[in-house]
Amino acid sequence: MSWLKSDASGDLLKWGMDTLTHLRKLGLFSARVPRYTSYPTAPVFSTATGASFQTKCMERLDPSEPVSVYVHIPFCERLCWFCACRTQGTTSLAPVERYVDASIAELDLWRDALPEDLRMGRLHWGGGTPTIMTPAMIHKLGAALRAALPAAAPFEFSVEIDPTAVDAAKIAALTAEGMTRASIGIQDFAPEVQGAIGREQSFEATQRCVDMLRDAGITSLNTDLVYGLPHQTEERLAETIEQVLALNADRIALFGYAHVPTMAKRQTLVDETALPDDEARFHLANFAALRLRKVGFEQIGIDHFARPDDSLSVAKRAKKLKRNFQGYTDDTCPTLLGLGASSISRFRQGYVQNASATAAYLKRIDAGQLAGHRGHFHTAEDRLRGRAIEMLMCEFHIDLDILEEEFGAMVSILGPIHDAVLRKFPGLVSLREPVLAIAPQGRPLVRMIAHCYDAYTPYGVNYSKAS
Repeated sequence: MSWLKSDASGDLLKWGMDTLTHLRKLGLFSARVPRYTSYPTAPVFSTATGASFQTKCMERLDPSEPVSVYVHIPFCERLCWFCACRTQGTTSLAPVERYVDASIAELDLWRDALPEDLRMGRLHWGGGTPTIMTPAMIHKLGAALRAALPAAAPFEFSVEIDPTAVDAAKIAALTAEGMTRASIGIQDFAPEVQGAIGREQSFEATQRCVDMLRDAGITSLNTDLVYGLPHQTEERLAETIEQVLALNADRIALFGYAHVPTMAKRQTLVDETALPDDEARFHLANFAALRLRKVGFEQIGIDHFARPDDSLSVAKRAKKLKRNFQGYTDDTCPTLLGLGASSISRFRQGYVQNASATAAYLKRIDAGQLAGHRGHFHTAEDRLRGRAIEMLMCEFHIDLDILEEEFGAMVSILGPIHDAVLRKFPGLVSLREPVLAIAPQGRPLVRMIAHCYDAYTPYGVNYSKAS
């Protein structure tokens, strides 16, 4: 790996080693904290906040402000062992068709609650495997979404795609429905790693998928990689990265594998003895980040990389980067509406999550009820803490002047937290009024630092490792 030895940005390698030293010194390798794609996080949600709150929030939306929509398709033809998402396997399309019909019925319920003339600025289909749907199902769902929420301008429609469960007809259907960006899950191309996580996907199949997307006119492409997988080594990860670079993606997400078999039962199939240890896991993450930076990708937060001309990089430079349930985003819509089982809606007033189990979701929709099952009402302090955490996760600093403009004198409650952070992370965090900033070598610890501002995280919740 001569590129590593000759890396002109030697500071990156030094910062990585400094971080490793601090992790050892502070005993933080085993720390488990939220990923902070929301605040408060989903385990805090309560059934005291549900469909009635959802209805009130929908009725009060401003039709002049476009909304984002997330559509959850929970079905997969195969269940990857490493995955902790809300998914279920199926060998038949009958339950998928039944679910699509229920999602359309949920949209009809939305229309009763939403103000007229509300429009959709962003749309994302996730899963599960959205491409398990037939072209006819894709068109049926797409038409229902447009009828309920016409597209605003500009409009972005992204879809998570499994290269082993897609063909030209499905891509043509998605394109006809307005897809502008595709997100392809890869994880790792090494056969040894794929076999250990129950996900076989060749580079050739992935390349064919990308070629079909390009032929269909899709120019925006995301790819997902995962570090910390069983049998993963720097050599194998290096080869995967080179193959991913050959696909010419605009964005690459590099997620740490969250091994939580007590929450995701299928992960019991993963051989824990083959997982890299904490230090090896850290080296894999640092190694991959160095390579992507070396070839010109800008690092976005803790786990995304984008080309300099990509809108995510532009948002970062303009300090307009946001974080939501899909990770880092340049989405400026203040409201996110979640459609389908387990989907989460984000309103200014708080969060509402639909019934998580597909059967429970279907039961609610069949009864003519909105699917909201649990959630959280935001207090003013929640909004302050959430904004501070988002600043840390997106920009690695907290600007007290900006927070004071938004929240007034309430920002004073952050003072004791700042002091505690400075004591807990010596040399990694500095406070020069009005900015509390994380040093470059401390940025991999940002989730642990953000956790200090969290007033809710329950004791004993089995979150993923922070490093």
